[in-house]
Amino acid sequence: MSGAVPSGFLALPSIDATLAREVQEGLEQVEEVLRESVTSSEPMLYEAASHLLAAGGKRFRATLVLLAARFGDPTSTDLIKAAAVVELTHVATLYHDDVMDEAELRRGEPSANQRWGNTIAILTGDYVFAQASLMLADLGTDAVRMQARTFARLVQGQILETSGPREGTEAMDHYLQVVADKTASLIAASAEMGAMFGKADPKVQDTIARACEALGTAFQLSDDILDIDSESVESGKVPGTDLREGVLTLPMFHVLRGTDPADARLRDLLGRELDDAETEEALRLLRAHPAMDAARADLLSWADRARAELATLPTGAPRDAFEALCDYVVERTG
Repeated sequence: MSGAVPSGFLALPSIDATLAREVQEGLEQVEEVLRESVTSSEPMLYEAASHLLAAGGKRFRATLVLLAARFGDPTSTDLIKAAAVVELTHVATLYHDDVMDEAELRRGEPSANQRWGNTIAILTGDYVFAQASLMLADLGTDAVRMQARTFARLVQGQILETSGPREGTEAMDHYLQVVADKTASLIAASAEMGAMFGKADPKVQDTIARACEALGTAFQLSDDILDIDSESVESGKVPGTDLREGVLTLPMFHVLRGTDPADARLRDLLGRELDDAETEEALRLLRAHPAMDAARADLLSWADRARAELATLPTGAPRDAFEALCDYVVERTG
């Protein structure tokens, strides 16, 4: 034991202390693999590729790999590499997302596209994904197949978000499909990969994947709520960013579904770029709107779906940790 002190979600008092410490130690090994994976003899490539990794992040997906493995054998030598693969895949998508969104910040630091331009940011995302693929090749065809299936969903989600809902498709349903593909798919794959390399029972692998698909949706919906309701910077993102940029998220869809004349001004502010004054006005109106309670109810519903799946898993510290994670995702929105 290195004596590593658990941080973030793992520091919750409801998490078994030994499990938390061992997972934290695993995450420290993952961090070493991540740093090594983007090493390059080309200084600019190394600087750009290590940019987001150095900026930190929750390492949420890597944590899920290591936690899910505890339903089987958590000592598997492939787990650290599997955790690094899902984290690199996530980071690679962030480089591309920031270009498409013209983002200025990521994890509290200037985004790669702001610092080096779109071309370098896109190529860096490609490079990071290539490094993940190299690592994945050592993990076998099942892992490659899972990664390919997940990456296809990530791309599909981005295309759906870019193209908008098809005629006849309800906007909220379209949005939830985007969330499922863009966010929940990789979160589900992370847990499934951990259970697979931990050699957990195949039924456990399927169940933890379904649970984390629902959990991944809940995680994104909680971010939607925090972007409106938080008074502080969350994850390097200034509150109200989605509103300012005209991006529609869960609470806004609830407003747009309504027809109350009293909401006319708020509806007019949603779905278009806003200046500073308009952003503050929209935040004030939205924070006081029943749509926030409706969004929280949706969040709770998705977390409950995850809990229902988890309830069928073997009892013990791993299941307790996943159930605590469901609570954490809900409670972080206040």
